Amino acid sequence: MSSPSPPRALAPQRQEAILSRIEGEGAILVSDIVQQFGVSFETARRDLKALALRGALDLTHGGATRPSAIEPGLASRSVRNTEAKMRIGQRAAALVSDGMVVLLDAGSTTSAIAAMLGARRDLTVITTSLPIARDLCRHDSFRVQIAGGTINPGDEAAEGPEVLASVARFRVDIAFVSAGAVAPDGCVTDFTPMGAETRGLMIAAAQRGYFVVDSSKFGARTPCRIAGQDRAAGLITDAAPPAALAAALSTRGLPVILA
Repeated sequence: MSSPSPPRALAPQRQEAILSRIEGEGAILVSDIVQQFGVSFETARRDLKALALRGALDLTHGGATRPSAIEPGLASRSVRNTEAKMRIGQRAAALVSDGMVVLLDAGSTTSAIAAMLGARRDLTVITTSLPIARDLCRHDSFRVQIAGGTINPGDEAAEGPEVLASVARFRVDIAFVSAGAVAPDGCVTDFTPMGAETRGLMIAAAQRGYFVVDSSKFGARTPCRIAGQDRAAGLITDAAPPAALAAALSTRGLPVILA
């Protein structure tokens, strides 16, 4: 006779376990809760909503994060560290040759890269960013493709599973990918599980994929690891990282390219 299945955890027990996991890992997906506790997606979402009402976590697309892990909106980020981002934009654009297929993530730093591409010819540009698509589609010799999904108004960009499927369809020569932070241990991270998953796929989709991060993000902490960091061709930034962080990045095999 087979052993009876263990009883499901009650809602308070599940929710405490969810909080413990978020505290340890920084984030959790709805699918993680379903798998761990054997509950439905609806039940998992109810647990997260109940915890969000208590202020214990922040809901994201497909999951939740620690309450402090909220990315500022694009308008706010666009006026920060503008000189550094323009230098990164120039250095990144210098890696782009005529005729390439270029994947540009959303963000203020990637917008600076887009602004520097005007002298290139015959580019195919794939982006999740509405502002980048709007500006580059006016270029006579560029073909611009939006990687579609649900529009995040704060970021003015598409997000969600549809973006993952869209990016996977393209052959990409070079990609420039944003990040939330570069942690003290050299791990490149993001604010949400979906953002981290999307950016990891962008790196994987390109023959050469670069993280573009200004130096204000060195040593900062956002909760979600971006997978596939070892596949990136480098991290383009405006200033040399502190010695300990530079050593950590070197150990992880991520070259630093200074603008």
